[in-house]
Amino acid sequence: MESQQELEWEEAQSIEINVDLVSAAKRQLKFLAAVDRNRWLYEGPGLDRAIYRYNAYWLPLLAKHSESQLLEGPLVVPLDCEWVWHCHRLNPGRYKQDCEEFYGRILDNQNVVSSLEGSSRKATEEIWGTLFPGEPYELDVEIVLQGNVCGQRVLVQKHTKYDLVSAAQRQSPFFYQVSRTHMNDNRYIQGAVARYKGFLHLIKRNKEKGIKSFSVPTYDIDLIWHTHQLHPASYCKDLLKIMGKILDHDDTDSDRTKGQKLDVGFSATTKTFEEMYGSRYWRAGAMYRGSAPSPVRPTPYWGIVTKEVPTSNENQKIILPTMKVMEVMMEFVSVRNLPEGHKGSLFVSFSKTQPDEIFNAKRSLTIFSESGEKQVATFQCQPTGSLLFELMSFSPSSLPVPKSSKSIGTTSISLEDFMSPDSDLIVEKWLDLVPSSNILASKPIGLRVAISVTIPIPAPYVLHMIHSRPFSKSSCLFPLPMRVQFAKSWSSVIDEAGKLVLSLQMRDLRKSKGKKECRRRVVVGITESGETCTLAESADSEWSMVNSPWSLKLPNIDNDDGHILELTGPQTVRLFPGGRLDYESRRCEKHKSERQLENHLITAVEFSAEDPYGRAVALLDLKSGTVKVKENWFLLPGVILAFILGNIWRKQGYNSLILGSKSLKKKELPNEEVDCPAAGSETNLAPGQKEPDVKAESAKENAYIPANGAHSAGGCGGGCGSGYGNGIRTAESGGCGGCGGSGCGNMAKCGGCGGSGGCGGRGGGGGRGNMAKCGGCGGGCGGTGGCGGSCGKTAKCGGCGGGGGCGGGCGNKLANTNSVGDGCINGHPNEVVVA
Repeated sequence: MESQQELEWEEAQSIEINVDLVSAAKRQLKFLAAVDRNRWLYEGPGLDRAIYRYNAYWLPLLAKHSESQLLEGPLVVPLDCEWVWHCHRLNPGRYKQDCEEFYGRILDNQNVVSSLEGSSRKATEEIWGTLFPGEPYELDVEIVLQGNVCGQRVLVQKHTKYDLVSAAQRQSPFFYQVSRTHMNDNRYIQGAVARYKGFLHLIKRNKEKGIKSFSVPTYDIDLIWHTHQLHPASYCKDLLKIMGKILDHDDTDSDRTKGQKLDVGFSATTKTFEEMYGSRYWRAGAMYRGSAPSPVRPTPYWGIVTKEVPTSNENQKIILPTMKVMEVMMEFVSVRNLPEGHKGSLFVSFSKTQPDEIFNAKRSLTIFSESGEKQVATFQCQPTGSLLFELMSFSPSSLPVPKSSKSIGTTSISLEDFMSPDSDLIVEKWLDLVPSSNILASKPIGLRVAISVTIPIPAPYVLHMIHSRPFSKSSCLFPLPMRVQFAKSWSSVIDEAGKLVLSLQMRDLRKSKGKKECRRRVVVGITESGETCTLAESADSEWSMVNSPWSLKLPNIDNDDGHILELTGPQTVRLFPGGRLDYESRRCEKHKSERQLENHLITAVEFSAEDPYGRAVALLDLKSGTVKVKENWFLLPGVILAFILGNIWRKQGYNSLILGSKSLKKKELPNEEVDCPAAGSETNLAPGQKEPDVKAESAKENAYIPANGAHSAGGCGGGCGSGYGNGIRTAESGGCGGCGGSGCGNMAKCGGCGGSGGCGGRGGGGGRGNMAKCGGCGGGCGGTGGCGGSCGKTAKCGGCGGGGGCGGGCGNKLANTNSVGDGCINGHPNEVVVA
């Protein structure tokens, strides 16, 4: 049987293909990456215009060029036309039919190169301009994104009726499936070419036997199949020679549900392939990855910074060795020469012979020939050491007690052998077991093992933050003009092996200027060597990293993608709430609502010319203190970000990060060094309030309570005190004053409410809402009696009088009113007149 399988494989490998598929596959991957950077080609008016240009200009130009070469070098196809041409050729039967109908022959890609490679681009542009005056050689992307892509149109008599819009939409998800690093490796592609020939031979054999089948390729085979079809003349010639007909490429089915056409076809192809060749059809890195994650932006980001990240900088205090990781797929196919009289079921336990920071578990799989059930293990590990296999036996009556299982023998296979330049990354062979001491066998017990791996790539860095004591309830993201308790705790940053990398502490530095007192916050670090240094400090409305080009800022007012903070420096990095892109939750629709609970996650996304739609570079888990970073240059910024934001998340809650960034305008934060107000001034303290004793917890409870939880209010004063909302970015109201008091809501949504006993009370009062949406309400929120005046500098409304009273107020720089200090209708604060 094995010898027949070997003969079938040899015959498959003898298939001749007149294309260098390895080089051509690499070019295709490069082109698909370029299209993915221009996603306006996937759908909408940009795709419509590209299809029109393809029919009206590119195919006629290609037809002229195929008759007589128009220039010395190759013709260079514009990117938009190349994408439509790409999708058209992936239906080889229809492409051939359309070309022969309109131009009498197949329009091939001979003497034509991609828009990414053309050295004769300028000459092509000149010919284009001569033949099609008024039509630009390339579409202007910004005009496309603005929707103004109609342009002039000519009557196109020769145009395909094939639905190219649907074809492009079907092909757009393909790049995600083949975009990983290993797909561009020579050894991996060479293996894919060999498997593609086996795929064609399998279809040929089915045809010879009269078996009608829907053969479904894995993604490595599909990449090569696409590559072959992109050379239409060669593809048609080769397929006619191989199987007597042109093999069509049916990409219309995408339903992977069990029992549907795609699932049934793949199962049948797997069974036939493995029976015909005696090797596994699955392959590491070639299986379906799931649907592509949701983008963080619908349009590309144009404000891209093009500076290079310094290879070394004075403040790079985290230096970690690069760890390699590879994907492994493994199946235990069969067992032979079992001892006579053996009874019971078999399984194989597998582990690694030496410690692995990524894979350190012991797992087990059944054996296909024994159980009749295919079980394939997929995992990641370091490409070091060996995999150890132990054949185990147990009787059904012993389940689920594992102690009654007994070992029959062990064997191993070296992972380092896969790293050899001669390795094709796939092994399927018999391994002889070393029998256990109590096992007697006349012949060596054999275990047939199938293993496939991908090439090793750098693994993400994973660091953990351990806090020595609970955090204080003070904000530390942006400076506040008030005294804050000194945070004496240290946070230890350790790697996956538990080794200390860095220690961090938040410090509050104070400086007195007469009666004024200023403060700034700094992040101090102690390296493993004992060196102490300042890593970051607050300044004005941002955090700056010391001796580093990075700064953490609030988003601009025109925030068009929902990021909550921005890290500016050599690169543009934006912080998005939740797990995004590579870190997106893979929960099914049934559990989609659970994603709302992942508010402790923040994804750092880099924008560059190569990734204008964003590339995830780190995941910050504020709850566990875990930091996952993909690249070394973001290690220190990522750790500092996690430390600062973790403080905020623990003390003020998730909404303080999200809502605050949406409601706060640029340059609204106080200046620490110049504009520090005197202690006890009206900006810091309500009238009559004493400065809080930060050392007394009871005083904090009664006199100074920062916003917490959902932050619906900046805080409420008890008795005759006052509430604060000063500097609280997410509070809906600045706070509610006690009897005769007033609420202060600097930078809050509502300045505050004066009244008796807090909200709903009575009595006179005035609310103040500097830079707030609402200046404030006198007399209590929804309360009765009293006259209230309120001030709303840069507020949307000047303020409201208390319930049943008269309202008035100042509205300096009101956002949505033409008059100063509009009152309330019927004295109700929630019915503000906005002119």
